[in-house]
Amino acid sequence: MPSLYFGEGLVYIVVNTLSVVMYKKLGVSNEAIGQTSLLYLPWILKMFWAPLVDGRATKRFWIIITQALISLAIGGALLSLGTSWLFPLTLAAFVLAAFLSATHDVAADGFYMLALNKEQQNLYVGIRTLFYRLAMIFGSGALVYLAGKWESSAGSIAAGWMRVLGIVAAVYAVLSIYHAYVLPKPAEDKPLNLEGKSGSSVPLVTVFANYFKQSRVVVVILFIIFYRFGEALLLKMVAPFMLDTVANGGLELSTSQVGIVYGTIGLISLMLGGITGGVVLAKYGLKKSIWPFALIMNIPSLFFVYMAAVKPALPFVYALVAVEQFSYGLGMTALTVVLMASSKGEGKTSNFAISTGLMAIGMMAPGYISGWVQHSLGYTQFFTLAVLLCIPGMVLIPFLPKRIFSE
Repeated sequence: MPSLYFGEGLVYIVVNTLSVVMYKKLGVSNEAIGQTSLLYLPWILKMFWAPLVDGRATKRFWIIITQALISLAIGGALLSLGTSWLFPLTLAAFVLAAFLSATHDVAADGFYMLALNKEQQNLYVGIRTLFYRLAMIFGSGALVYLAGKWESSAGSIAAGWMRVLGIVAAVYAVLSIYHAYVLPKPAEDKPLNLEGKSGSSVPLVTVFANYFKQSRVVVVILFIIFYRFGEALLLKMVAPFMLDTVANGGLELSTSQVGIVYGTIGLISLMLGGITGGVVLAKYGLKKSIWPFALIMNIPSLFFVYMAAVKPALPFVYALVAVEQFSYGLGMTALTVVLMASSKGEGKTSNFAISTGLMAIGMMAPGYISGWVQHSLGYTQFFTLAVLLCIPGMVLIPFLPKRIFSE
């Protein structure tokens, strides 16, 4: 589980966050950076090819082959940095990596539900979230720090980022080989249709019909979309905010300082948040935990309003990011349990893909316009709007069906 979910998280953060820092340092505008939220699209559309993953080959096979292909896609982005068309070419490579990553997610999440029983799933949800987030911190922390160091020593900004992408490509090559040897082979991991017969694909219409037959499915869908809505608006502009000059409303941190913020202090806080979230959920259950977790996850959005208005000293920025990472670790464990509770039956891999696809809609839509909104409002008012957008998801909690809290 640790290596599997590290592999799931790293490419996601490379495509959706590390690329933002890279583009900002290469002189791409905030408006153009906001439009890279279209890279979330594969995570939305994956619900349509999830039945193919369910019905063609094992989840284990899909995991290994997609990791190998992700390595090649990131290698393509690396080579594109040395050209005069670096923005469109790297973007194309990231689009390919995003589609491969979304397919990998379908297989990995399905494998998780097949290889572990219900008790194990609930117990390990904190570990799963922890290593997913460790990968994200590695991508947005350690790799960004290294990029900052290499920007000068390598002779150019592009050359420094080429080294970083080289590390990512190597990681996925190693993961593919490693998982080919050590990933377990559970008996349940076989091509299935909804009747449990091997060797045939899951009917797409049936998958969607079963998912949308859930009680209060509209509430479930709206909750999944809006739970992270405020964060989604904020997320694309966090790196530009930290890197932008004080004159433009930013904190004017260096690339390496941004890496330290998320790669050291954030890492420790994330570990505590992920582990704490799993323990609390296992002990008290989702019903008692979801409200506190939702509040704790969304409160840190206020910190960005404060940082934009006050421009605090670097140690205080470290402290605020530490709390933000801890809070995120707690909040995401609750959402993960909701997603699993809405994914049942023989087609649960495909159903889980639908749930995560809906979540990606909630990430892509506000992220796509974030650059334009920030440019129009400035950072302080932009982060204030992000705080307000945290409210709809919490308002929906009392209307979630009881089965979500009992399963």
